[in-house]
Amino acid sequence: MKYQVQSGWLSGVRRVPSPHCNSRPDNAEVDLLVIHSISLPPGEYGGAYIDEFFLGHLDMDAHPYFSEIATLQVSAHFLIDRNGRVTQYVPLNERAWHAGQSEFCGRDNCNDFSIGIELEGLDTDTYTAAQYESLAEVSVAIMDAYPAIDKSRITGHSDIAPGRKLDPGPGFDWQRYFDKLDQQGGSSREA
Repeated sequence: MKYQVQSGWLSGVRRVPSPHCNSRPDNAEVDLLVIHSISLPPGEYGGAYIDEFFLGHLDMDAHPYFSEIATLQVSAHFLIDRNGRVTQYVPLNERAWHAGQSEFCGRDNCNDFSIGIELEGLDTDTYTAAQYESLAEVSVAIMDAYPAIDKSRITGHSDIAPGRKLDPGPGFDWQRYFDKLDQQGGSSREA
């Protein structure tokens, strides 16, 4: 599928607007794409818990783990579930709250200048073929809309928050992703 960005939203994807976002700083150039992983509860896939978490409506009594994240206000621009379905929570021109304390190439507060994509998964697990396909398609649309993002400016959460975060983890196949990205047309902007 060929996605396009229109007014900050990706065409043809499920939209679930999150209140956990705000304006980017003035003159912030979006030039980084960050890959994450999430599952709620950890290791369980499917269901509405991720949506509920990003919307601030997670029932803390639904699972013991949820009390550990009760005070967090988190969002990402996108979630790609195990079946490859794409959900967008925050418009690309807004700052999603996905990176936390972070640094990339000497710049801190990566939320200011990045786009965050969550893959439904664990940092210790592998990802599905459908997720790689959707991730490449979404990435190409982002790269088309934000030409400062090339392959050298795509990174994992673990790389911008070392020691604090592990995702997307060793189960994420970067070469497979970059090969898919090339097949989708993302090779036109090499690192």
